[in-house]
Amino acid sequence: MEANRHEYAADLSSIKEAHERIKPYIHETPVLTSESLNSISGRSLFFKCECFQKGGAFKFRGACNAVLSLDSEQAAKGVVTHSSGNHAAALSLAAKIQGILAYIVVPEGAPKCKVDNVIRYGGKVIWSEATMSSREEVASRVLQETGSVLIHPYNDGRIISGQGTIALELLEKIQEIDTIIVPISGGGLISGVALAAKSIKPSIRIIAAEPKGADDAAQSKVAGRIITLPVTSTIADGLRASLGDLTWPVVRDLVDAVVVVEDGEIIEAMRMCYEMLKVSVEPSGAIGLAAVLSTSFRSNPRWKDCRNIGIVISGGNVDLGVLWDSFKS
Repeated sequence: MEANRHEYAADLSSIKEAHERIKPYIHETPVLTSESLNSISGRSLFFKCECFQKGGAFKFRGACNAVLSLDSEQAAKGVVTHSSGNHAAALSLAAKIQGILAYIVVPEGAPKCKVDNVIRYGGKVIWSEATMSSREEVASRVLQETGSVLIHPYNDGRIISGQGTIALELLEKIQEIDTIIVPISGGGLISGVALAAKSIKPSIRIIAAEPKGADDAAQSKVAGRIITLPVTSTIADGLRASLGDLTWPVVRDLVDAVVVVEDGEIIEAMRMCYEMLKVSVEPSGAIGLAAVLSTSFRSNPRWKDCRNIGIVISGGNVDLGVLWDSFKS
């Protein structure tokens, strides 16, 4: 199914425009392969390594596109968002490159390595309680006080268009790909990838990978409407958000399936990425490999002809403090 601008928040045209806009600032990240992982999975796997993106995750693409899309009057007032992780750092970096202020509402308990990135990139950290209602309330207050522009982590056409540039690069480099597996949380990444990929290659399959402890997208697909979970519990801290009203229509229409995996499978996939790809991957980034290796995927006859699979490694921001401390002891 091809997307058009009347139906969705982004389309192939806006994604191509975003790519031209952000190209001078982003890294065109590498596509890695591993014969060992191909042998284990029984398929040809192509890893689009956004862990090598500026800021350590794919989020810089969307944040950069959003910031560069502001007019001079908007930019002068700065930007604000609420985020516990990679979007916070990405927006801080994009704002720093443009010389504007970034107000970042961060919930208590956010991973230290990701908060450190926000500070390193010059973002002004404003703390909130861990609940989504508190995050939104504090962000709203900052908006009123500063007049800054809200850049939502995923429910924004500029963000979706920026994330979709991943698919442009991947399919240009590896044209034989028949399936792309993408982590899903709020849906900005998979929406952009699906809109671009399905427009370029309508037969391609787009599969979401989701942790069992935050499987609202899988439940939403079954219910035919957005399901919001009261509580989430997963090691993949970047995959705990709920779908938005701009991302849900794309997920509903263009995502072929959601593969749900356990945290133990994610941890094992992380280990394989470290040992075989030699790449530092956060849990959210390893979930695509976990999905490919899961019993539910491998035993499903629906996916038997998925032979050339692109996997988006969404980020590599891992808090290594515990590891370094173990070395010291």
